[in-house]
Amino acid sequence: MAPALHTEIHFEQEICDHLAANGWLYSPDDTGYDRELALFPEDVIAWLSETQPKEWAKVKALHNGSSEQTVLKRLAELMDKDGSLSVLRHGFKNVNARFDMCQFRPTQKMNPETLARYGKVRVRVMRQVHYCLSNQNSIDLVVFVNGIPVATLELKTEFTQSVQDAIGQYRHDRPVKDPVTKREEPLLAFKRRSLVHFAVSTDEVWMTTKLEGKETRFLPFNLGNDGGKGNPPNPNGYRTAHLWERVLDRDAWLDILGRFVHLEKKQETLPDGSVQEKQTLIFPRFHQWEAVTQLVATARAEGPGMKYLVQHSAGSGKTNSISWLSHQLASLHDAADTKLFDSVIVITDRTVLDSQLQDAIYQFEHKHGVVVRITDEGGSKSSQLVKALADRAPIIIVTIQTFPFVLDAIRDTVTLKGRRFAVVADEAHTSQTGSAAKKLKQVLTAERLAEIEDGAEVDLEEILEAEMAGQVQPNTVSYFAFTATPKAKTLELFGRPGPDGLPAPFHVYSMQQAIEEGFILDVLKNYTPYKLAFKLAHDGQDYDDEQVDQNRALKSLMNWVRLHPHNIAQKVQVIVEHFRANVMWRLNGKAKAMVVTSSRKEAVRYKLAMDKYIKAQGYKDVAALVAFSGDVNDPDSGPSPFNESNMNPGLKGRDMREAFATDEFQVMLVANKFQTGFDQPLLVAMYVDKKLAGVSSVQTLSRLNRTYPGKTDTFVLDFVNDPDEILAAFRTYFRTAQLAGVSDPNLIHDLQAKLDATGIYLPEEVDGFAEAYYRKGTQKDLQARIGPAVERFRVRYTEAEQQKDKKAIEALDLFRKDLGGFVRAYDFLSQIVDYGDSDLFKRSLFYKHLAPLIAEEVRHEAIDLSSVLMTHYNLRDLGKRQMELSAEQDRAEYQLAPMTETGSRVPQDPAQALLSEIVGKMNDLFEGEELTDADRINYVHHIAGKMMESEVLAQQAAANQKAQFGDSPDFMNAFEDAVMAAYENHKNMSEQVMGKNHVKKAMAALLLDLVYRGFEEKRQDDGRPA
Repeated sequence: MAPALHTEIHFEQEICDHLAANGWLYSPDDTGYDRELALFPEDVIAWLSETQPKEWAKVKALHNGSSEQTVLKRLAELMDKDGSLSVLRHGFKNVNARFDMCQFRPTQKMNPETLARYGKVRVRVMRQVHYCLSNQNSIDLVVFVNGIPVATLELKTEFTQSVQDAIGQYRHDRPVKDPVTKREEPLLAFKRRSLVHFAVSTDEVWMTTKLEGKETRFLPFNLGNDGGKGNPPNPNGYRTAHLWERVLDRDAWLDILGRFVHLEKKQETLPDGSVQEKQTLIFPRFHQWEAVTQLVATARAEGPGMKYLVQHSAGSGKTNSISWLSHQLASLHDAADTKLFDSVIVITDRTVLDSQLQDAIYQFEHKHGVVVRITDEGGSKSSQLVKALADRAPIIIVTIQTFPFVLDAIRDTVTLKGRRFAVVADEAHTSQTGSAAKKLKQVLTAERLAEIEDGAEVDLEEILEAEMAGQVQPNTVSYFAFTATPKAKTLELFGRPGPDGLPAPFHVYSMQQAIEEGFILDVLKNYTPYKLAFKLAHDGQDYDDEQVDQNRALKSLMNWVRLHPHNIAQKVQVIVEHFRANVMWRLNGKAKAMVVTSSRKEAVRYKLAMDKYIKAQGYKDVAALVAFSGDVNDPDSGPSPFNESNMNPGLKGRDMREAFATDEFQVMLVANKFQTGFDQPLLVAMYVDKKLAGVSSVQTLSRLNRTYPGKTDTFVLDFVNDPDEILAAFRTYFRTAQLAGVSDPNLIHDLQAKLDATGIYLPEEVDGFAEAYYRKGTQKDLQARIGPAVERFRVRYTEAEQQKDKKAIEALDLFRKDLGGFVRAYDFLSQIVDYGDSDLFKRSLFYKHLAPLIAEEVRHEAIDLSSVLMTHYNLRDLGKRQMELSAEQDRAEYQLAPMTETGSRVPQDPAQALLSEIVGKMNDLFEGEELTDADRINYVHHIAGKMMESEVLAQQAAANQKAQFGDSPDFMNAFEDAVMAAYENHKNMSEQVMGKNHVKKAMAALLLDLVYRGFEEKRQDDGRPA
């Protein structure tokens, strides 16, 4: 009776039928297979004799009558020693003969003999291979190349069994060592024959390169399904057809063996101090192979001058992907057999990439000198770089700091004109220094620059944007950018049109898939927000006669609260006790934690407070390091500047990463450092005392997501952020990052008109400046043309200050900001839009030089808070939140916003108030309520602004005294309408106002003053009677 269609034997037959129809040799059973040597002699001998007859003749003459067996035995001995991969790539010698065991596809097609030999490579699939000398165990399918077995497959059909049954079969029924004879099975032993073992069902594929019994670790080898794990339904057959239709395609399979698989060697220090070498056979995961092969094929078809964005999550194996891509781009030829790139430039701060690339390429080619790293040693970096480029070094590795020299060299070095380059940009972060600093100031916002000045790291996307800003990009340079969290600008610069026409990544391996496949952890699973409540007191005397800028006062007060010794001491207690109770014992006592602070000064105070608390409690099992850049002056904490060296005496000259990896330290306190690009798999907990937003939320919390044996949970205790905002940021990158639209190219024209209308400069001055600049005029020529604009601005500012015209001052401050906004917008938009407008270009040049000449001076004295006291304090655990990343979601809600407005703000008077009033207002409305710092500062002004849009209220304010105005039903209606309109942006506050009567009354009273006074001032500005 024929077997049922749903059984494994039919599945096996269909795979073999497909391969046999597509260039594979097919053996329906293992007839002719040599179990002892683990070879298929027929193919070995056929390959050697047909492709290398002269060498084969030497063997035949030497071993009269036993030549075949002698060669087979020699081949098996070498593979037992060096592995099948080495022999396939580099061949073997037998007495006076030298044989190649494979011919991989050449990068060029010029040699017909080589192409003919490639066509003779014998790829074979064999069914039911009995491999053991002492029993009749058989493996479903074995894949051979020229008689050498290189892969095994155990098959299961989901009708009867799952892929886990195939994995279990490998773990429990395929021992590497024969239990009877104690002989290692060469087919199964690590690297000796089979390089990879596939567990295959009709739904899933998993793989391993090393069988270790029940400890064998299998990795998924699936396409991904709707952004997650598994495989999508296949309308033409099995979900797992990609394995035999794409991966086991003859050309693809030989390419994987020739250009992907490699043996990674690492030195590991054992507990006794001895060092041993650990070897790992690296076989590409499916997304790695797919991304690299698609990038290479598309680059070959499109030629140089293109851009490619690869969104690969943490845990995707980017280091290997970049290594494979760089090596293959370095030898890539187009259809006309012309080398596509003279050099491949890799930007990375991964020191492991250098040695890994060197080692892998030597395995591929047996060549040294393919990779050149630009370092601080051996002369200046720029001269090293120019030499490497001029010498056409195949692969050049540079750091993110060195990259600015690369584009300068390509643009400016005469001998490099017309050369073609590939730039592979690894997701990297660095302290911002050197030549990139000036360019960064032109493309980054003031807030982001302030963070960088406080020690924040710059990421590669920002460096790329700065370097490419306002420049016509040479069509000889292709960019391949890898990142887990592309920003909106990165998508627009490097993305290519997706199905909806908007820029999208070229290839995606999502955070969702990485989490579901077990390569990273879901860091939001144990997320606990805390709520800070406090009450302040003020003596009511110091500022009764002097008003202060309300926004500045509120910010200063919040900063004062943040740095208050009691606040930090309470948080330190929570952190240390939570760590000791819930974290420290994990991972066999090796678990570690990170504390994220909002400033360097705060980090200093946290470290002092934590050391003090640990000492007072007598704890000997917790020790902390603190990481921040430069020196911090904090007279309240000590007379001398604080730095990493004097705050971390236990470092003893070691690198911070190296010291933290030891058992000496358990907690790392950071301020704008190690929040990106820091991989420490022992990190289990993070304590966040810094406002995070957008991509910084994802990058910071993702320090916890690295896997480690026994690491199943992570913990986040967040003192300041809104859980919903954190969840929204993660959902943006959970699947494919998407743009909500594209940047509006017309906003640059609107901003030009706004700036022109100020009359601070004249069009002829702009034209004259550009002419002098480009005909290399003198400094005097440039000053003569820009000087009048500087003078007009200064005169207007001085007059406005003398007349205490706050609105005029605000307008001039806004002019300064709009100059920077124009430069940033033009530098970005001109890379994706061909304006063909010299006026825009000239203004960008003029504004870049005008802005520093009218830069804002520090005009505000620090607000004296010495009379403020903290009288009440409470830090409350709000309970663990259910942060479901994978819940059904509206993707539009989490899209990245393009540039659609800049310079649209209009001048306003700074809201003024007595400091004592502000303290009182904070206490009245905010004490113990669930609000973020930003809500506290902005909410009242937001509601007031909404109410002042009402024409009815404007008329009533003009016709009534303030008391009558406040009693009007229209006032309360407008107030409630404004609160509801603000619900989306200020959900917590809006719910409290509408749900708690005392809060609603206090808010209405506060708004009565602001709105009534606002209408009064508006009438004065309009020239109407107050």
